[in-house]
Parts: sequence; C-alpha cells; structure tokens
Amino acid sequence: MKPMEPMKPMQGSEAWWPQELGRPSTSGGQNDLRYAFFPDKQRLVIEENGKRTTYDSGDHQINGVSQSSGGSPRFRSQNGEVALDQLKTVD
Repeated sequence: MKPMEPMKPMQGSEAWWPQELGRPSTSGGQNDLRYAFFPDKQRLVIEENGKRTTYDSGDHQINGVSQSSGGSPRFRSQNGEVALDQLKTVD
C-alpha cells in the first residue's frame, strides 16, 4: 500500500480590492455586494453588481454590514450605523 501524499495548501480567493490598500481588517458580502475595510488607510471599498467604489471612512471603524431587500447597505461602526451616502468617494 502506498503512503498518503501530503495535502497541498488551500488557495485563497484572489483579492478584488486595490492592492495598494493592503489587507482589510474586515471583509464580506451578501447578495451582489461585497466590501473590504482598511482602517490604516481609512478606506472602505465596495463592489456592487461588478462596479467598485472606494470611500473615505473618516473616523469610522467598520465592523459589519446590513442590507434590507432593495435598500442601500448600512455599515456598523463604533459610531453606530453609517450609510454610504454619508461617506465621500475617492479615486
């Protein structure tokens, strides 16, 4: 009987956010939306229906998201809920 070969490491999914932002402290997604938050850069990156937008998160420390059906996503921070229209977009 041949010995079992070692398992190969699992491949992580490829990063979809701008590489210059580094690694997010939190990321996730639901429905057709995904997000990644970068506290050191004060950036929140959203990809919705294939369109990516970067926001200046200011002093918000994003730690989660909620989205009602058909509604805009709302993010949780130490200051309470934050809607995307409360944040400035950046290039």
